[in-house]
Amino acid sequence: MAPDRTSLRRSRLVPIVAVLAGIAAIAFVVIRSSHGVDGSADRAGSAASTPVRSEWEDRDPTDPMTFGPVDAPVGLVVFTDYQCPYCAKWSHDTLPALLPYADAGDLRIELRDMNIFGDESERAARAAYSAALQGHLREFHAALFADGRPRPKSALSDDALLALAGELRLDTGRFRTDYESRTVLSAVRNKASDGFTAGTYSTPAFILGGQPILGAQPTKVFTDKLRSELDAAGR
Repeated sequence: MAPDRTSLRRSRLVPIVAVLAGIAAIAFVVIRSSHGVDGSADRAGSAASTPVRSEWEDRDPTDPMTFGPVDAPVGLVVFTDYQCPYCAKWSHDTLPALLPYADAGDLRIELRDMNIFGDESERAARAAYSAALQGHLREFHAALFADGRPRPKSALSDDALLALAGELRLDTGRFRTDYESRTVLSAVRNKASDGFTAGTYSTPAFILGGQPILGAQPTKVFTDKLRSELDAAGR
């Protein structure tokens, strides 16, 4: 039986609505990021003396999915997914150039795993969070994006992620307990929700110094913006 005209019209509208939603989401991030944390517009000239702290930054001292101190002058929020090839490229090419700033106390990096690619993404995010609880986020994150590529789905099973924890010399008993806990699952899903609330529906996306950066832009885009923010902070 052939579909009726109403059904055809609805099916044609789906991709149009999705595109419009994406445009609206980007506009939402841009508009909100151009304002201060309290939602009011920055006064003229204030950005020249004080870096903007985005309202999307949690600055939570108990958050394990971070690099750099909670009081760093500049913040970077990273919306990512462990099955996203462009996220893998960014983590391989650009993150290593930013980590020294985090280690020096100049940059706070907060990861938000969006898990838009499905169950494997969420399992990887739970594993990364569990590793982070043992202080091994950096190594585990790098292993999930080894050589600038995401691991295949078969390498993101429960058993494969537990094996990876063992290879990285984590406490596998503690890792398994955390990985299977409702606490970690809830934390991972809350972080994913943060990304959608911010209007992010694709990865990677970033908010650096209060301004959005969409896609795996060249490293220089990030380092130039960061240095500009640090200059404004007198660092």
